[in-house]
Amino acid sequence: MAISQSCDATTLLRRLRAGELTAQAVARLSLDQIAARDRAVGAWAFVDPASAIAAAQAIDGVPDKRALHGLPIGIKDVIATADMPTRYNCALYADPPAMADAACVALLRQAGALILGKTETVELAAIGHVARTGNPHALDHTPGGSSSGSAAAVADGHVPIALGTQTGGSIIRPASFCGVWALKPTWGLVSTEGAKPFAPSLDTIGWFSRSAADLALVLDVLAPPTPSSPVPPAGPVAAMDPVTLNIAVWRTAGWPRAERATVDAMANTIAALQRVGARVTELALPAHFDGLAQAHRTVMMAEGQRSFLAEYRRDASKLHPRIAMMVEQGGGFGSADLRAAYDLAAQARATFDAVASGYDAVLAPSTIAEAPHGLAETGDLLFNGLFTLLHVPCVNMPFHRASNGLPVGLTLTGPRFADARVIAAASAVVRACDAAA
Repeated sequence: MAISQSCDATTLLRRLRAGELTAQAVARLSLDQIAARDRAVGAWAFVDPASAIAAAQAIDGVPDKRALHGLPIGIKDVIATADMPTRYNCALYADPPAMADAACVALLRQAGALILGKTETVELAAIGHVARTGNPHALDHTPGGSSSGSAAAVADGHVPIALGTQTGGSIIRPASFCGVWALKPTWGLVSTEGAKPFAPSLDTIGWFSRSAADLALVLDVLAPPTPSSPVPPAGPVAAMDPVTLNIAVWRTAGWPRAERATVDAMANTIAALQRVGARVTELALPAHFDGLAQAHRTVMMAEGQRSFLAEYRRDASKLHPRIAMMVEQGGGFGSADLRAAYDLAAQARATFDAVASGYDAVLAPSTIAEAPHGLAETGDLLFNGLFTLLHVPCVNMPFHRASNGLPVGLTLTGPRFADARVIAAASAVVRACDAAA
């Protein structure tokens, strides 16, 4: 039977488990698409086709079909893999030492996934050299960053799932620009062991996919079961009724900078929800929430100064000047600034959890607009950093287009550890928009 590179992971997995497809066949589909497209797109830092086929053959030989049996997955090149180089897009790691699998990679392998290769990243997943990646929808536009290659690889049909990391907006922003689903989970829900640290109190491993169901599929593998969610989240992802949705809208303090594509996406989504009978409430949060974007920058720069100090002292000449400046200056923030930022974050997290718990989910912008022209910069994290600081789960919903045809996403979020509920609500929001169209 034919396979389409646009199939989502859930569809591929169903066919793999039914014996309609082999892991080798799916791997060859991915490798063929990479061979045809990656010279232009530039999503991959490392792929070894022969090793990938050999690994797929080994998966086909396993009698028990596990949770992610045979699914090819891309890994952002700041996450360690035992059998592939991890170079961080940084000259200091041009000849990387042997490493063990990061915890998330080990879990994916244990679930039967095929680790296909490493995807391009901004240097050290921070603010250095950008990835060589173009946006598959318009190659002269940025795919976003720092998880540039992962978002582009999923958008261009290379793999159904790819891992990324977010410290500012490095998952949600590329997902919005490239028109794919993505989950930035609750901070701490997925182990970051084996991923290069940037700002440890913000760093989060998440993933890109082609459907909401795919997000839940991977969440079930990478996150441990809890007393409040003892069953896999993949089951009820389509069970939430759009008609009964109770959605809050938080435009955030950055809303005046939103451009036409994002303004229209928000207005159209709210109108669609109301047309199908969903309840929509504009959210007003306390004034101190207006300081979250600055608090996020303070924490990110101050913790980044500490994280990259060893690289700086090893050989600063091999770091991008912006990373070297971060180490030298820490963004200009002192210890009092950092204490105040930590205190504001703690206060706001508790408040947001309490408020957001009264709704199925909270709707917010993902990006200022569609992907800007040019590859030198990866876009603004205005609408992302505050949610990263809040530690809440965020889903990018990729169902809008700007007037020029480029994707623009919206974020759905909720209280900490409500990841499965937010995914289910995101699925319902998209179905509401489809029904109202």
